[in-house]
Amino acid sequence: MGNLGGKIEHVVVLMMENRSFDSILGQLYPENPEFDGLTGNETNPNHGKDDVKVWNSGNIDQKSMSIPDPDPGELWNDINMQLFGLDGKPGSETPAMNGFVNNYVRQTADASGNYSPESIMHYYTPEQLPVISTLAKQFAVCDNWFASAPCQTWPNRFFLHCATAEGYENNSPARFPYLMETVFNRFSNPDAWKIYFHDFPQTLTLSRLWPHIDRFRLFETEFAKDAAAGKLPSYTFIEPRYFPDVKLPNDQHPPHHVGMGEDLIAEVYNALRSAPTWEKTLLVIVYDEHGGNYDHVPPPKAVPPDNSHSQPFGFDRYGVRVPAVLVSPYIKAGTILKTPVGSSFPFDHTSVIATLRKCFALGAPISHRDAVAPDLECVLNLDTPSNLGPDKVVPLPYAVSPDELVKALNAPLNDFQKAMHEAAAHLPIRGGINILDDIENHVENLVKGIMPEVPDHRTAVAAMPFISEKVRTFLGNVVK
Repeated sequence: MGNLGGKIEHVVVLMMENRSFDSILGQLYPENPEFDGLTGNETNPNHGKDDVKVWNSGNIDQKSMSIPDPDPGELWNDINMQLFGLDGKPGSETPAMNGFVNNYVRQTADASGNYSPESIMHYYTPEQLPVISTLAKQFAVCDNWFASAPCQTWPNRFFLHCATAEGYENNSPARFPYLMETVFNRFSNPDAWKIYFHDFPQTLTLSRLWPHIDRFRLFETEFAKDAAAGKLPSYTFIEPRYFPDVKLPNDQHPPHHVGMGEDLIAEVYNALRSAPTWEKTLLVIVYDEHGGNYDHVPPPKAVPPDNSHSQPFGFDRYGVRVPAVLVSPYIKAGTILKTPVGSSFPFDHTSVIATLRKCFALGAPISHRDAVAPDLECVLNLDTPSNLGPDKVVPLPYAVSPDELVKALNAPLNDFQKAMHEAAAHLPIRGGINILDDIENHVENLVKGIMPEVPDHRTAVAAMPFISEKVRTFLGNVVK
């Protein structure tokens, strides 16, 4: 039934932001005992008060579609408390998953202090998120996919690209340059991959991708056009809009409106579905980490990727479960993907690397982690590409007022956005005849500790002109 190389010629990965499996897909199959979702009776203690039960707002207004608000804690210490309770001290025991509420109400980043204990236990229903829910039912949902580490966004995105986080537990403090080998570099033909982005691609933090600026493309002007022309490469990676600008973010990072992410997922699927290469395509929709949102399944032990960790954590545990949906005409409708028979480890972000290595003969594992990660061949459970899926998926007509955009533009940058702003400042400056010389000199300076100045921008409206200019200057004609 499998045979990745014989069935799939194009792998497309869309990585969204900061939602747990239960918060997005926990109610996908409420009556199916084979599906590890929510029963509706799950609770978390609220220190000195009544336990807080999982719940759903039942609405699609701006407030309901932006829960939780404010943004939950997602630092390594926050996640330890979420998993292991108030003292937040991981041990050899299985995580109790009983510290989500207590951690949320202890957050202080938002000046309002309005950290309602109920917010972190909220989940969405298929009726509120019809796009991702339809694709999960029409093709496959994996209820056993974990973030690669109990860490923030950058480490988990590094795992997706590099099979390691090089010991970095949080987004900040940044440690430029990031010199890790990437799966993109494994392709002998550099034309075999592209990265489509909206504002600032987080992949540009990886210095081994700097020589390949021609592989970066603007999503909104290039993706659908390339798909329609049958010009998507072997591997396509898509990054959402992380910042508000003329539009709201569509990454679904709390408290960003999840409906904007539904629009993005629909746009990606619809472009692929109508493409001439559809029957040879595998689309992976996955989230980087849980972002502090409740999930009831304890993460298991993991194989450390390497020995190069600079902090106490050995990267020997997975992070919290995240939503993962697999889409291809070779997948039977209603598939619930579990850990394959014979595998000792669940799916995590390095499963993408394992899949790419197997599909495109990219050689040996990058780290010990992707060496043991199950690949996605087992989800291709049809002999022929007979499940073409719906002609298109249509998101709900979510209404976002102009006032919300103004509010978002003037809101303080979240931790991830701050890190991306800092990353923009660390991009090479093109000044010489040979860009490769510019990059080499820039990396040497970073290694020596010669760092650029990072402007003190605290809101998106202040930061975006700087970020956009840095991207335009470095990528050149890619950004018009």
